[in-house]
Amino acid sequence: MSVKRSVRVAIVGEEYSIRTERSAEFTRAVAEYVDRTIRSVLESGTVIEPQKAAILAAMKITDELFHAREQGDELADEMRNLAAEIRRLLPPAKRGESV
Repeated sequence: MSVKRSVRVAIVGEEYSIRTERSAEFTRAVAEYVDRTIRSVLESGTVIEPQKAAILAAMKITDELFHAREQGDELADEMRNLAAEIRRLLPPAKRGESV
């Protein structure tokens, strides 16, 4: 089991103490990304309440996550198809099949 540590971060001017198993650098990078995303929502001028901006930022970040997962799934499918094509071109002994 990994050791949890406390990392202090600032998001939109508020300080938070995050307990995490991740490195302090990683945790700060995540917090900085969240901070930038919330600030970009606030700077757009369409929302002035930080709580609403945080919700819209969470939606934006979640959209990015879902898109990245979709791309990862597509890439994995392509790799499986390529592996099957390569396996088909190999001699039977190299395919792991009996002769």
